[in-house]
Amino acid sequence: MYKQFSLALLLSMALFTGCDSSQTATAPVTTEAPAPPETSPASEETEKVIVVESEIIEETEPEEDIPPEEGMVRSALTHLWIPAELAEKRPIAVMYPIDKKAQPQYGLNKVDIFYEIMEEGDMSRQMGVIQDWEDLERIGNVRSIRDYFVYEALEWDSIIVHFGGPELFVKPILTRKDVENVNGVGGVMGSDYGAYYRIPKGSKSEHTAYTDGAHLLKAIEKAGWSRNHREEYWQPDHWKFASDKQLYRLEDHPDAVDATEIDMKGSYPVTKSTLTYKDGLYYRSIYGSPQKDGRTGEQLAFSNVLIENCVWGRRGGSLYLFFHVLDSMHEGYFITGGKMIHCTWMKNADYEATRFFDDNGEEIRLNPGKTMVFITQEGHSSFTVNGVKYSL
Repeated sequence: MYKQFSLALLLSMALFTGCDSSQTATAPVTTEAPAPPETSPASEETEKVIVVESEIIEETEPEEDIPPEEGMVRSALTHLWIPAELAEKRPIAVMYPIDKKAQPQYGLNKVDIFYEIMEEGDMSRQMGVIQDWEDLERIGNVRSIRDYFVYEALEWDSIIVHFGGPELFVKPILTRKDVENVNGVGGVMGSDYGAYYRIPKGSKSEHTAYTDGAHLLKAIEKAGWSRNHREEYWQPDHWKFASDKQLYRLEDHPDAVDATEIDMKGSYPVTKSTLTYKDGLYYRSIYGSPQKDGRTGEQLAFSNVLIENCVWGRRGGSLYLFFHVLDSMHEGYFITGGKMIHCTWMKNADYEATRFFDDNGEEIRLNPGKTMVFITQEGHSSFTVNGVKYSL
């Protein structure tokens, strides 16, 4: 809408001559144009009109978020456009080993949210949350789960894909009625529903258990689970995202630092996870080499990186760890677009989102795309950004 303002200043002057030529009278300035005087052209006073035009001001309304095709909506995981039918479906949360001999792995090209968390023996483990998985011809290899991964999976209302786990610490949560998991070893922590197979066939060694989209669909049907999100658990208003037409730039934060080379070996000493910023994405490497999908050869790359520092400890003198991933206002860092800021995080309930806030208390906005989440050990972990060490 345009607004144009005009101001007209009308000046009229009349000179009157009396008997005494030293006396004059001046007519007052008025806001209305006087009637034309009935005098000869020679004595007619000239009317002067000054028009002042203001700057044209444009009032813009927020741009509509118009989908590129009919029937598409924003993904709650990435904020990218996906079919509305897909957005209603539950993702899977797959436990991937990170051991060097377990590489390469399959299904990584479809991972939307990727977690790395320490387990026992200075080794970490990965979990990939995948929205669009039904057409994957191979997923895995698949390994065991820890209970803190379950809490991360629940906030996406995921169906959990794993191959066992330490029964003493994982059974209490996996056997809850609301937790739906496809357990490759079967038994008291859940059935395998015939979803797994070995490559090579007949092998019983670790890093050889796989599944795929077709097998998981049959398992879900056999178990009688909902393929679509469960209304009583799913919270679609998850993370906040910036518009893909106006990305969230951390340069506006006074404490933002350059972040193009991320080295996480102070948190994950065996895998030595690193991220390199290029073309707007952070490309992930482990063991000094790009981490790639086993079928496509595509290197994992992320728009956002979140570092979530947690209270942790060892369970009853064992090697098994615990992480308080349900907690409030512990510190972390947010990395995107070649910059990093300090933040805090909180998660109050199993199915609630883990939310991140800048140092002004404002909830951060992620940029559209995939997200890497590093969950670190408070008082123990560290990482390096562009050569500068940060202790956690």
